[in-house]
Amino acid sequence: MAQYLLSVVQPAGPIPPADELEQIGARLDALNAEMKAAGVWVFAGALHPPNTATVLRPNGNDVLMTDGPFAEGKEFLGGFTIIDADDLDAALDWGRRLAETIPLPIEVRPFQGA
Repeated sequence: MAQYLLSVVQPAGPIPPADELEQIGARLDALNAEMKAAGVWVFAGALHPPNTATVLRPNGNDVLMTDGPFAEGKEFLGGFTIIDADDLDAALDWGRRLAETIPLPIEVRPFQGA
């Protein structure tokens, strides 16, 4: 089994209404429960918006600290799930189900050395 990162690609801009978010959350809870039952779920989490980030950047013998995201963009990492899957095809199946559940783009990427 190899570990894969399922990244939620969230568009910048307004978030959906509360009732829609509640429905998405319920579907996501059900999918996470299914992943746990299948033994593939490792860890998942939602992230605060990019404006809450702090970037630490090496600069010679110092490290500079700046508020805000590393890069401005129309999309950002909104959350993630880490899974243990038999192969890329299995990881892509879970990623497809996550994309249908949320519904947002999902990037599936293997961890190195897995």
